[in-house]
Amino acid sequence: MHDEAYHRNDAPIILDSEYDALRRRSHEIEKRFSHLVNLGSPSKAVGALVAAGFEKVAHNKPMLSLDNVFTEEQLGDFLKGVRRFLKELKDDTDIPLDMVAEPKIDGLSLSLSYEKGRLV
Repeated sequence: MHDEAYHRNDAPIILDSEYDALRRRSHEIEKRFSHLVNLGSPSKAVGALVAAGFEKVAHNKPMLSLDNVFTEEQLGDFLKGVRRFLKELKDDTDIPLDMVAEPKIDGLSLSLSYEKGRLV
């Protein structure tokens, strides 16, 4: 219900913080009772339907998500996941990671490329 209101109808009916709390609670319940999780669970879905008029594109660099990180431990888990991801691509995981983390407007992701000061 809340996913549809927010993602499909662009008309959320609860605050983002309330939605995040519900998702965390759902995730905790699914961890505790994993035998009850089904494929239709919101935790198994990524994103929402794309609005008409948009096309998929391949990014030059992957856009990874922190999901909702509230603790140092959760951030550490994310960084470990990045290392695992990179290990599949490279043998040397000692290479330093350069990252940018910025606040995100809920529901939006954007990656732009510029060459010589011009948007390409």
